[in-house]
Amino acid sequence: MSATQSPGPIDLSLADGNPLVLRALSELFDRDPRFSLVATSATAEGLLGAVMRVPVAVAVIDWHLPALGGQKLIEVLRDQPNAPRIVVYGDESRGEVTRAAMLAGAAGFAARTGPVERLLDTCVAVATGHMVFPYLDLRELQTDPVSQLTRRERALLEALAKGLSNKELAADFDISANTVKFHLSNLFEKLGVKNRAQAIAFYYSSRLAQEAAARG
Repeated sequence: MSATQSPGPIDLSLADGNPLVLRALSELFDRDPRFSLVATSATAEGLLGAVMRVPVAVAVIDWHLPALGGQKLIEVLRDQPNAPRIVVYGDESRGEVTRAAMLAGAAGFAARTGPVERLLDTCVAVATGHMVFPYLDLRELQTDPVSQLTRRERALLEALAKGLSNKELAADFDISANTVKFHLSNLFEKLGVKNRAQAIAFYYSSRLAQEAAARG
């Protein structure tokens, strides 16, 4: 995700399924001269539509945002041009949500149990290009195989998990069979596996871990 913050207030949008929280956050950012609140929404789809119409630098979202959920929303936004940098404002439990949010492509996390000033400071830091993830050992994430995959490799892994042959992969990705072999070789190396069966097993175990973190 990329959004270059110009001088002046930080353009920001909010999304939270709890109307009381959404109202409180709206008032919080409205009162702070560092921010310009552009749009609010109670759903992931509403926020997606809003930021596509009027780009903002930062979007603050609830991890359990209806109906797509925070993780899916982040994954959709990260491939969009002029997408906002995402701050997840959520409940924290042993770092699972924080870790899942960063792997999905968020730029920051602030816990609901913390002081609201921390959320504001996190948004400022994120708008200036920083990554803000408390409760998390970033060295661990840097060695996570999933975080090392390119967008093409992630898509290839998902297609592989559906049982596609090399010929079918070549057709789907509009590349040659030799290029498929090259990408698979790099993919296996990054995941630390030796063949497609192990890669598929890794894919499904990773999905289960992410789903468990999302239920958090």
